[in-house]
Amino acid sequence: MIRRTSHFSGRVQGVGFRYTAQDIARNFNIAGYVRNLPDGRVELVAEGDEAEIDRLLQSIAQRMEGFIKQRTDTDMPASGQFKDFSIRP
Repeated sequence: MIRRTSHFSGRVQGVGFRYTAQDIARNFNIAGYVRNLPDGRVELVAEGDEAEIDRLLQSIAQRMEGFIKQRTDTDMPASGQFKDFSIRP
């Protein structure tokens, strides 16, 4: 189990990115959150099996490909603090 923090840049705010990510995440066995950042990026934190997180991010990239310019990822051990996947303010 890992925790991956992904930052998406491009035109990712105001286009339904967070709601799309939450909808896609329902199809995967992961927990975490997605939120807008003040600098215009979107942050997604997911905990679960690494392959499952990879598939989640691939699905988001396919659905939102016209809006994402770049994604950076940081992995660390999972904390177990999340029970589901949510949108944070």
